[in-house]
Amino acid sequence: MRIVVFGANGGTGRLLTQQVLDAGHDVVAVTRTPEQFPLVHERLTVAEADVHDVEAVARAVAGSEAVLSALGVPFTRKPIDVYSAGIASIGAAMKQHGITRVVVVSSAGTEPRHHDGAGFLLNRVMQPLVTATIGKTTYADMRDMEGRLRASDLDWTLMRPSGLFDAPAVSNYQLHENHADGVFTSRADLAASMLAQVTSTQWIHKFVAVTTSEGAPTLLQMIRREAFSGH
Repeated sequence: MRIVVFGANGGTGRLLTQQVLDAGHDVVAVTRTPEQFPLVHERLTVAEADVHDVEAVARAVAGSEAVLSALGVPFTRKPIDVYSAGIASIGAAMKQHGITRVVVVSSAGTEPRHHDGAGFLLNRVMQPLVTATIGKTTYADMRDMEGRLRASDLDWTLMRPSGLFDAPAVSNYQLHENHADGVFTSRADLAASMLAQVTSTQWIHKFVAVTTSEGAPTLLQMIRREAFSGH
């Protein structure tokens, strides 16, 4: 199978691209900076495209059978449209080339809710603060993206991870429709859960919460990591 990966040069995108290759598929890794993409493989094509460029996106998806989007941008207080404009371009390209299967990363933050057992700090302080300030424009654009997909004729699945962290390998991650109480998701698990949807019909036209319990950091560890990460 030939699979297109958007956002291929991000933290999740690189893992996803490698996992797709390891599964024996041909991959088109789409990035704005192909010269910075670290992976090389005989079944890998690196395509340069900005998702705002409809023609470039159409060229990237031509001849493929499924699309995986791990598009992401850092939090900012400025308006963004990477998610909504991206899915508009991707959807138009898929329609042009007769492709229907698409799996897209969104976030649990698009519909914030209290997590059982997560505690006062996360439920009452951190989550409301992030969604109302630095994450406000990101989540608004993600909700726009989700609405566009729901209104489309595509066979879509929306993955909603929780707080992302790096892990050395894929674990026994959990999938739940719409929401889950887990507060962390490893990037390896998110990538694996996306790839699994390509050959599955179980979660078509559904929002899927993907969470990780094995090796997940504590909330304090996550705060410390973010505070000293330099990002």
